[in-house]
Amino acid sequence: MCPIWPLHLIIIYLLALCPLWVICQAVPDLTATFIPDGVTINMNEYTYVNVSVSGTGMEAGDEFTLSTVHPHLAEAEWNSTYQLTETDVVNSRFEGNMRVLAKFLGRTDVTLSGRRNNQPLEVKNNTMPVIVIRPERVIDTIFVTSVATFVSLIFINFGCAMHWPTVKEVLKRPIGPVIGMCGQFLFMPLMSFGLGFLIFPDDPAMRLGMFFTGVAPGGGASNIWTFILGGNLNLSLAMTSISTLACFAFMPMWLFSLGQVVFRNAQIVVPYTRIATFVIGLLVPLGIGLGMQRWTPKIARFMVRILKGFSTTLLLFIIIFAIVTNLYIFELFTWRIIIAGMGIPWLGYCAGYLAAWLCRQPHPDALAISIETGIQNTGIAIFLLRYALGQPEADLTTVVPVSCAIMTPIPMTCIYIFQKVQACFVNRGKHKKMLEEDLTPRGDSPQPTILTTADLYGRANKGLDDVEGNTPKADVPDVTTDGNVNTVSATVN
Repeated sequence: MCPIWPLHLIIIYLLALCPLWVICQAVPDLTATFIPDGVTINMNEYTYVNVSVSGTGMEAGDEFTLSTVHPHLAEAEWNSTYQLTETDVVNSRFEGNMRVLAKFLGRTDVTLSGRRNNQPLEVKNNTMPVIVIRPERVIDTIFVTSVATFVSLIFINFGCAMHWPTVKEVLKRPIGPVIGMCGQFLFMPLMSFGLGFLIFPDDPAMRLGMFFTGVAPGGGASNIWTFILGGNLNLSLAMTSISTLACFAFMPMWLFSLGQVVFRNAQIVVPYTRIATFVIGLLVPLGIGLGMQRWTPKIARFMVRILKGFSTTLLLFIIIFAIVTNLYIFELFTWRIIIAGMGIPWLGYCAGYLAAWLCRQPHPDALAISIETGIQNTGIAIFLLRYALGQPEADLTTVVPVSCAIMTPIPMTCIYIFQKVQACFVNRGKHKKMLEEDLTPRGDSPQPTILTTADLYGRANKGLDDVEGNTPKADVPDVTTDGNVNTVSATVN
């Protein structure tokens, strides 16, 4: 028996583990540190970040490279050497400086990677977040302030324009308003939520913009289009009034319930306070309008007269001003943005008309329900996104309601052109028919009569007798006789 038994087993195990220990000591254990640990940069600007890598297992000649997850948003490059020197190996620490260039709005990460003889080296804590925003400008402040003022004025107008007898009359047969409410506050939010995941599976910010557009109330332009296309204007006005009141309950409900999923996917905290402030900020001017309707009816009637024009002006102002102040929006326009802009209103039109048709509503009512369902108040959606979200999400998500506003009137314009062309053909057919009726001989119109020469002479002699008897003489056409002609064709009046 071995005199050192069982110690020889322990010695054998130690001898086997020594090579493994040597190998483990040769593997680098590196950790990166960024100072600062995250940067926020304005577009087309750059900043410098200090980078240090410390640990064990360094060798002279090791390299560190930089890359970004989204190169179109930001780029990173070394502003110093990126190779380890003998001094770095002795100190077990590498220090460098990198420059981060912001190119476009969004969020991305800078990643630091190590290489040794074309073999990757693992580096811990090797990413740094980068946020690219737009610089604060005076025109942006003017835009947000002016939009807030105009939205408040339009809700004062809504309060002045609410005609309660019309609303009560429509509510006596509430099928139309119920269909419109279900389409506006049930179908549109759910459709925009699902369509967002379908079109933007990897872009939660755009899904957020779609959802905010879907939960917005009906647009003021719906009344104008309903009137132009021959829909039921009273039903449209009643539905707009009901939608305006109901949005104060349904918008927070959707944003605080299903909206949490979208916010969580976008890694944004739900701005409860801002959304509640926004809702109260709309409720106050609406109450002012209702008070004006009761206590200052003359001013309220004047506000109602300018409502349609003011609503259209407000909508155009928000869209045009948003485009002019944010030309970057066109760089975000992709086929997905265009499909999203078409999908929200166009599917709303189809769903509203189909639901009204299934409920056996007349065409004018179905048209009003369809328009009220499909047209969203994109101005409120843009303002809510700008007010509730921080940067860069507030800028990025605005592109969806802007695209929606551009695509919304296209079907209505096509229908209007079709109606005008159809009316032109119908009127032309009616005019042609009237001409044919005028040219067609009637039963009491004089007809040509075939008279013989003897008849003509007889009537002429009778005319002479009438002269002698002081009676009126009938007009007799001059007739030239010919021995070879026995009859003459003439018209007798």
